[in-house]
Amino acid sequence: MNPNRESAQSRPVSDVSSGVGLSGLLGLFVWIAICRNWPGLSEALSLPGPRAPLDGPYAALMTLLFTGGPMVAWSVFIDKVHRRASTGIDWDRPRPAGSYTDVSITKLAGLWVTWAMIGAFYCIGRWYWDGQYQFAMEVIGVAAVPLFVLAVPYVFWLDRFMVNPRDGAWHFGAMLIGREPYEPEEIRAHFRSWAVKGFFCAFMISILPPGFAYIVNLDLAAMELKPVVIAGGLIELLFVIDVQMAMVGYLLTVKPLDAQIRSANPYMSGWVAALICYPPFILMGDGGPLAYHYNTADWGYWLADYPVLLWIWGAWLVFLTGVYAWATVIFGLRFSNLTYRGIITNGPYRFTRHPAYVSKNLFWWFATMPFLVTSHSFTDMVRNTAILAAVSGVYYWRARTEEKHLLGEDAKYRAYHSWMAENALITRTFNRIGKRVARRGPHVQPAE
Repeated sequence: MNPNRESAQSRPVSDVSSGVGLSGLLGLFVWIAICRNWPGLSEALSLPGPRAPLDGPYAALMTLLFTGGPMVAWSVFIDKVHRRASTGIDWDRPRPAGSYTDVSITKLAGLWVTWAMIGAFYCIGRWYWDGQYQFAMEVIGVAAVPLFVLAVPYVFWLDRFMVNPRDGAWHFGAMLIGREPYEPEEIRAHFRSWAVKGFFCAFMISILPPGFAYIVNLDLAAMELKPVVIAGGLIELLFVIDVQMAMVGYLLTVKPLDAQIRSANPYMSGWVAALICYPPFILMGDGGPLAYHYNTADWGYWLADYPVLLWIWGAWLVFLTGVYAWATVIFGLRFSNLTYRGIITNGPYRFTRHPAYVSKNLFWWFATMPFLVTSHSFTDMVRNTAILAAVSGVYYWRARTEEKHLLGEDAKYRAYHSWMAENALITRTFNRIGKRVARRGPHVQPAE
């Protein structure tokens, strides 16, 4: 028996209610509708400017307000997350004004230097100044000064109510100033958390505009009853949902919303497994060692002569993408790679501990069909299939490192992990298969 597992009579309650993500999804649809119908709306309201759909990058960025605003409102007014003990805040016992000034100043020093270090990383990284990353740098550059300035009132306000205001930023500031003792592990945890935000925020901002522009300009009438076109449009919409919701999660890692990063993955293997799936370290892109689509064609090419199968295949791919987007939406304000920000046990996480990874990898297999190649080369067929299997192995590796992190952090996750192994349809099935295989080879571990 796994010593990390704890018995659970029922599935633990999720730290995020379904209403948070659904409210954000509604806000996203409202903004998309406004942007698509902007010519008529601006004409009816006699607004200045061009009579054209709002499909620019800053319209895509504005989506974050329409998506994040309802999620914040639901979290505060319905779920009342700001009252949870896990925030580390006691609103009923504020400190006397002026009694925490030194703490706040020390914390600000730590924050400002951390942000300067992230800025230096952006400056040095050549990839941040090319292609779609240029928009991310433009946005971050505009936001930098307001962020530095607004940090002052925010930190002073929050420290007045914090149960323990000496967090990782404070410990880093204490190290810089040199007047008080500090904990090196707190500083390392602080750096890991901000490394996640710095790396993924830039990436997520860079990929917001293309998909959003596609959906705003999508001509529904031209789609007709073409399964490949309809499936493609729906899949793109689901990816837009995923990206927009995830971006809100990366931005709103704040304690008053109980959405703070409680810990970032402390294992190097977890970071390696995650980072090789994203630019500039990505191994799966064109020309990369794990590129699995040499001389392949998409599913529509191979099934073009089978119209009924085209509809079935397209529906299946849309379903898989829907599960992938659902796995992000259900996180609400707490989506983030490599972090622990509370435990999610509802939505697709009722069926498998890793719905996003399962659906994403199944999508790649069914959409690419690497065992079919236009070159008719047996070598290409074998190579593509083997490499896509290796890519799936990378995501299995990511899943295991994430589980290792969460099992060590939270008893609720250990209870969830145990409950899923015995009760969840997909996880239970894979565990049973794994146990049967393990009887033949004692070194094989059950896998999800």
